Amino acid sequence: MKNKSKKRKSAMAKYCMITPISLWMYLLVAIPFIYIIVISFMNKGTYGGVTPGFTVNNYLSILNPLYIYTFLKSIGMSVAVTFICLVIAYPFTYFIAKKTPVQKTVFMSMVMIPFCVSMIIRLFLWVNILRSEGIINNFLISLGLIKEPLKLVYNPVGAMIGLVYMLLPFMILPLYSSIEKLDKSLIEAANDLGAKPVKSFLKITLPLTKPGIFAGCVMVFIPSMGLYFITDLMGGSKTLVIGNLIKNQFITARNWPLGAAMSVILMLITLALLKGYQKAGGSMDDLSGI
Repeated sequence: MKNKSKKRKSAMAKYCMITPISLWMYLLVAIPFIYIIVISFMNKGTYGGVTPGFTVNNYLSILNPLYIYTFLKSIGMSVAVTFICLVIAYPFTYFIAKKTPVQKTVFMSMVMIPFCVSMIIRLFLWVNILRSEGIINNFLISLGLIKEPLKLVYNPVGAMIGLVYMLLPFMILPLYSSIEKLDKSLIEAANDLGAKPVKSFLKITLPLTKPGIFAGCVMVFIPSMGLYFITDLMGGSKTLVIGNLIKNQFITARNWPLGAAMSVILMLITLALLKGYQKAGGSMDDLSGI
């Protein structure tokens, strides 16, 4: 009887822990996901919203060359942003990993502190820095390096700067987790055997930190396609990504079914990337950046 009582208590404890999380996932993930899929097969209402019915015209509409071009352009921009973040984050993270515990804490705090400030506020600050009369252009003109202000904002360049700035920490965190766990004795052994630093990096460091690289690329690439408010503020109306298309369909055109269909396509792209990441040997635990 005592064993049965213990088992019941253990089961109750498990249910008490699992139930709130399960309800949270159902309410905020599963139900909205199913709702988006359902309305993507419905018709647009006269004054917006949806009307009952079944149609695949919303998905066929996405084959419009303009939409396809925007999708491809968005993917290309996301690839470029991911590559820039990787090029900046890897040497920075490798530099941090060699420091003392106190120095590591200071540097990682510097990476995380900006999250305490609203993204919108930080983006407006970047707009002031990059605009024609901003600090950068005034500084370059005063040095005589340029005669006319550079167009660094309200164009694709400004959108990419904003995306790189916002998503760089998401590349640094998984890289830091991967590089810090690197067995330094392997590098020391390679140096003792006469391996040059470049060869040691390519043969030992880079392969062993691939999980962090893959995780960082996934964590940067996926959100970069949907952060429409960054491209709106820093890219102006000249820069559209998939997130902008979806937002415009829901808010401006009020074509919810088409916006839902685009959302489903974006989710499928995300799932395909995650599946490819897993096949490449990545673990979902690495995506936590811990």
